[in-house]
Amino acid sequence: MENQELRVSGTLVWYYYICPREVWLIGRQITPDQDDSNVSLGRFIQDYSYPRERKELAVGNSKMDIFKMVNGELVIGEVKKTSKYRQSARMQLAFYLEELKQRGVVARGELRFPMEKRKEDVILDEQTQLELDRVRREILRILYLPGPPPPIKIKFCKNCAYAEFCWS
Repeated sequence: MENQELRVSGTLVWYYYICPREVWLIGRQITPDQDDSNVSLGRFIQDYSYPRERKELAVGNSKMDIFKMVNGELVIGEVKKTSKYRQSARMQLAFYLEELKQRGVVARGELRFPMEKRKEDVILDEQTQLELDRVRREILRILYLPGPPPPIKIKFCKNCAYAEFCWS
């Protein structure tokens, strides 16, 4: 990716915890199968859950799913269809909190799992910031590889919108 500045995004942070190959593909704007049922379901849940809250707050290269003010405090949220990818979702949301903090905006985060009818608070503490620094460096290392990491069969492959790309 010569002559192009590569940037880490919340989406790349999310995929880093799932599959390095997906990080490389998304970083190269190779989009997954948009007709994949999991992609469609995720989009539906994000669009139609929490109708009274504002949708998509864009900051830099990031788009947070929902946001609201609670007692003068900004709360940003990520809507996920399942808590199965909880660590990925927590770190994605922490990335957004850090991006806001770098711009002088103090906020807290909420992970939302509407199908499970639950939510989880996320705060940006020192340990999480150190983890984000490590992850950011590792994502950039992956992005600068000349080709994608080889496919490795993992439990997430069966629901992956890149499955045909990796395994055909």
